[in-house]
Amino acid sequence: MLSRTLLCLAVVSASTPLLADTVWLKNGDKLSGKITVFDGGKLLIQTEYAGAVPIDWKQVKTLESDQELLVKQDAYTGEKAKALHAAEDGKVTLANGETPKTVELASIQQILKPKPVVEDLVWKGNVDAALDYQRAEKDTDDYDIDFKTTARHGRWRHTAEGEYNREFQDGVVTTDNWRGEYSLDRFLTEKWFWQGRAVYKRDKVEELSRQRTVGTGPGYQFWDNELGAFSLGSLVNRTDYEFADGSKENFYSVAMKWDYNRYLIGKKVEFFTNGEVGKPLSGVADYALDAEMGLRYKVTEWASLNLKAERDIISGTDDADLDKTRYTAGFGVAW
Repeated sequence: MLSRTLLCLAVVSASTPLLADTVWLKNGDKLSGKITVFDGGKLLIQTEYAGAVPIDWKQVKTLESDQELLVKQDAYTGEKAKALHAAEDGKVTLANGETPKTVELASIQQILKPKPVVEDLVWKGNVDAALDYQRAEKDTDDYDIDFKTTARHGRWRHTAEGEYNREFQDGVVTTDNWRGEYSLDRFLTEKWFWQGRAVYKRDKVEELSRQRTVGTGPGYQFWDNELGAFSLGSLVNRTDYEFADGSKENFYSVAMKWDYNRYLIGKKVEFFTNGEVGKPLSGVADYALDAEMGLRYKVTEWASLNLKAERDIISGTDDADLDKTRYTAGFGVAW
């Protein structure tokens, strides 16, 4: 008798379909999967049969979801719905316990997965590479590779970055440098964090051959969700310069650091910029800027094409000013 009961339960469990989100379209079609994000007029649904499918929001009749979602009807506020229920054409019902609310689809600006204040472990990152071979009056070989990875565990966030650049012209090395950075953030609240950071730069061509920086200071995380992230940090730094002739300088500075990325067009395109601008507290230099800005276009779930511009400036030194601008196009992977 017991074995028969267990067999029946197994059959029922196997025949019960897994819960999934459903989107009904105005042309009568229906898609099932998991809603990932809605932004910029595109609803992104992850399906087992076609991967991530972007849907024009104007073609959606109604939808339902069994997952908790943040529904935003303006740019600043949002409502966490425990589930979404299908409603009449052009509407959806936000299920919030005993007070469900039906809203017009046209009034919704964004749908996101809410992030908890404390996450167990989230790891993400990207690697971008660019190669350029030019054979003309001047032969040029250009290599560029950089990576960035972030791991969040509870209230701690670890970030590691690195970059390597090398360029030849007619067999002569004109650029040869690399950079590494590690930062550790401790979140004091949902938004405020305290950061410690170390940076090392090595340049085998420029007069300023080595830079070492350690710093600490508070920061603020404006947002971090499915559509991107934005944070600002203020730092007090100790920097050591070492020049090609063996001379050295060290100084303290104050700096502002930013890190911004935003997904667009159903997460097919990513705009990103990050960098730091600093002011020495002594007269060793007027200011320093290290920044990059670019676009990534998703080719697959993990691969992308990228365009990037980098600027590196040190102004106001006695004999070792630096002013570099670099443009690259290449291929990358993300996770």
